[in-house]
Amino acid sequence: MTTTSSAPADLLTRQVSQRVSQSVFDGSRLRVVLLVDVYDGAQQQFLEAYEQLCNQVASVPGHVSDQLCQSIENPSQWLITSEWESAPPFLAWVNSEEHVQMVEPLHSCVRDTRSLRFNVVRETGGPAADAAAGDRRLQAAPRIGDGVIRHALTFTVKPGSEKTVAKILADYASPEPKVDDTTRLCRTSLFMHGNRVVRAIEVRGDLLAALRHVARQPEVRAVEEAINPYLEHDRDLDDPESARVFFTRAALPAVHHVTAEQDDPRAERHALYYPARPEQGMRLAELLAQHDAAAAEDTHSPVLRSTIFQRDDVVVRLIDVRGGLNAAGPAPALGPLDPAQAAELTTLLDDAGPSAAQDGDITRRLLDLARMTPVTDRRSPDA
Repeated sequence: MTTTSSAPADLLTRQVSQRVSQSVFDGSRLRVVLLVDVYDGAQQQFLEAYEQLCNQVASVPGHVSDQLCQSIENPSQWLITSEWESAPPFLAWVNSEEHVQMVEPLHSCVRDTRSLRFNVVRETGGPAADAAAGDRRLQAAPRIGDGVIRHALTFTVKPGSEKTVAKILADYASPEPKVDDTTRLCRTSLFMHGNRVVRAIEVRGDLLAALRHVARQPEVRAVEEAINPYLEHDRDLDDPESARVFFTRAALPAVHHVTAEQDDPRAERHALYYPARPEQGMRLAELLAQHDAAAAEDTHSPVLRSTIFQRDDVVVRLIDVRGGLNAAGPAPALGPLDPAQAAELTTLLDDAGPSAAQDGDITRRLLDLARMTPVTDRRSPDA
């Protein structure tokens, strides 16, 4: 299970940039809320499955406590809340194969679920009243976002099929951007690195509603069916359980987002893929987040926006760059400028090569290794 050290997170908390609108690395405690709709008559089965699950969760590093609540108005509605020491240990667990297998017994009795994650900003009463804010590890200040939710999916295709898959993914008609009165698809960016596909989406409103909306669009469904024969891991989109497991494993959550003060409508979007060594994905993402938080304060930085996505040992950095990667130069585009950070980056990457740390042009070589091939980048007309 991927973990991250507390010291770098504490450092980031003290130096956090006001331009960081999203981050899991500030050391704050995490509250997770899971809304569950149970099938009629399956309440006892659900309770038994939960009791088995909570005994397993209690031993997960970083877990503090959890509660199970049943609605006083509708017996089919349940609420599970859990507290974690910080976001990284929770994400390491919830994105693991161990978690996929652990929650499987719940799905036979659950109609729908919705997971919400919150950093603890303030609390009152009880033990909190006598504790200093630093001792409680609360988020120091509210983050100011832009109203856009960022999420990504990643999966691999069979070696040799990359060109065919890229053509399929590039040629489909764009889905209707309006989901409902409050939710809209803003942008979809798709990249490939070897046989790995990464699809990043930006949504204003309700992410879950947007994902369901996209899945129902006939043009998207046709594309998904067309690439099925080329996937390394089989799936059956007509089987809800098969589709659920596939998209659960494909989810690539955003763990950090930073926006520089300046903007440029001509900025180019690029993606960089950082395959981490086993158990080092979260630390690698944290290192990149530290760099981006500091670089956002530099008015001369060519990187205007950066979003880091991470799951297990897959780390992807989506960046909007003024003038493109070649004009930016390898170091700002790649990430760490500090020699010590650059050296640590090579130790965390899975395919940097044993002599990378001694290479006189580390950043140029790493940028060539990390650069993803753009397939499509689409914005809704009024995004």
